Amino acid sequence: MLTKRIIPCLDVKDGRTVKGTNFLNLRDAGDPVELGARYSEEGADELVFLDISATLERRSTFLHMVERVAESIRIPFTVGGGLRTVDDIVKALDAGADKVSLNSAALARPAFINEASQRVGSQSVVLAIDVKRIETRWTVWTKAGTEPTGRDALEWAQEGVNRGAGELLVTSMDRDGTTRGYDNELLSAIADLVNVPVIASGGAGSMEHVRDAILIGRADAVLAASIFHYGTIRIPQLKQYLRSYSIPVRL
Repeated sequence: MLTKRIIPCLDVKDGRTVKGTNFLNLRDAGDPVELGARYSEEGADELVFLDISATLERRSTFLHMVERVAESIRIPFTVGGGLRTVDDIVKALDAGADKVSLNSAALARPAFINEASQRVGSQSVVLAIDVKRIETRWTVWTKAGTEPTGRDALEWAQEGVNRGAGELLVTSMDRDGTTRGYDNELLSAIADLVNVPVIASGGAGSMEHVRDAILIGRADAVLAASIFHYGTIRIPQLKQYLRSYSIPVRL
């Protein structure tokens, strides 16, 4: 088993880290620069920064905030939100990001994934997929989870990888912020179809949930927000727990 990654997520709105439930009812969780520095020191493997209102407000990601976070950490850093052109991607990487997360712009024009991977390399392109279960089908939503696309999540995951995405960030909107655990059925279904790393997102409430996302959902990395922001679980504690189940992690 390859080394598994623990990834705190900073959902940023108006310069502050926020966290909601099912993408709604946002509450403040702290300063993104301070949180990023803390997670870097605590042993996080990577950090994800999502400017969650950039797409809805039709503006670019706050590059000055990206620069400040990048300066405060010593781990790989993914940036998403409001990236609509290859030039936007290059600017984010120049500001200190190691990878970019594409979502709404890729759904609006899937060739954007091809263009991005050709320009900066697949290793720097993460396709974020926000998913809701509608009866027996997983569907993709866009614009910070506010609009349905009608797309099937499994088909979109395959297409994204075929177009050059080097990693998939799969968020269950049904589980987001609920602390009821990840949608491991969704994760394993996608893992069966693609040959790139899958990052689990949406639903972490305990160390057992993280373990199950890896062992049952077959995730390569696990992203979480509220359990880290509000001190429910500390990263060193989580990694020691995972090691006790013979899950390889970087200590």
